[in-house]
Amino acid sequence: MIRAGFFIAVLAATLIYAIAALGRTPEAVAYTWKVIRVVDGDTVQFEAPWIPAPIAQRISVRVYGVDTPEKGHRAQCPQEAIMGQRATDFTKNAIASASSVQVMLMDWDKYGGRVLGDIMIDGRSLRSSLIAEGLAREYFGEAKTSWCN
Repeated sequence: MIRAGFFIAVLAATLIYAIAALGRTPEAVAYTWKVIRVVDGDTVQFEAPWIPAPIAQRISVRVYGVDTPEKGHRAQCPQEAIMGQRATDFTKNAIASASSVQVMLMDWDKYGGRVLGDIMIDGRSLRSSLIAEGLAREYFGEAKTSWCN
């Protein structure tokens, strides 16, 4: 059983790396779920009543193909913390003022606890919006660039 789980994890990581290496976005499936909370600039938690108890009935979706600055104690410098909070506030405000929010699911992230996708806010990609506002950089698994420079 452990070997099967390990094999699946390795296979998923390989798939994510292959997609990133090709520089293309995987196909997405759209859902309209209730937003529970914005975790940070590039992660949003949704209600998932279809998940069986006793597992928590929520799913975290990390925006595919971006890196936003860390906030709070995870930030490497005060500048990153400030920018991370700005990215979080941007995502919160965009979702709070939206008339429609859809989640586009693509794949599992490399850690297995979140799903990769995009959030469509009134028909506009959160990924694109974060990048356009200077609150995120494109990221496909390569070494990250510091936000502290």
